Amino acid sequence: MSKKALSRVVYPGTFDPITNGHLDLIERAAKMFDEVIIAVAASPSKNTMFTLEERVDFARQVTRHLDNVTAQGFSGLMVDFARAVDANVLIRGLRTTVDFEYEFGLTNMYRRLLPGLESVFLTPSEEHAFISSTIVREVAIHGGDVTQFVPTVVAEALHQKKKV
Repeated sequence: MSKKALSRVVYPGTFDPITNGHLDLIERAAKMFDEVIIAVAASPSKNTMFTLEERVDFARQVTRHLDNVTAQGFSGLMVDFARAVDANVLIRGLRTTVDFEYEFGLTNMYRRLLPGLESVFLTPSEEHAFISSTIVREVAIHGGDVTQFVPTVVAEALHQKKKV
């Protein structure tokens, strides 16, 4: 497949909050592809800690150093977002075999809904393999130090949320 076919990719997720693990994958994808769009899902069925606007803003702030990365919020189906931004590849992170099983099912559904949509799976760097947004939120809620797991702006926001 030519590079042109892979030039615009979407990295979808809730990013509640965006972690150093997410950032690791974004930075690596930015080296592989011409354009990476971080698609921050509204996820109304999830009880998110941060609003969609906050999560999009965090994604934009922590990727400012990457000229070929943008972030947008979306609601609805991921395939509709991919179609709207003319992307035919999704980037997905895999930490465990549980992630693989879940992503395998999603990938097959996406292919049915948008033929030609491909998924590229990246594994996190070893130091980020255990990080998840859920665990980070739990640690933060209980007063733990999350500075080694998330970018500074996110750590500060988590600290402020705990005070509320």
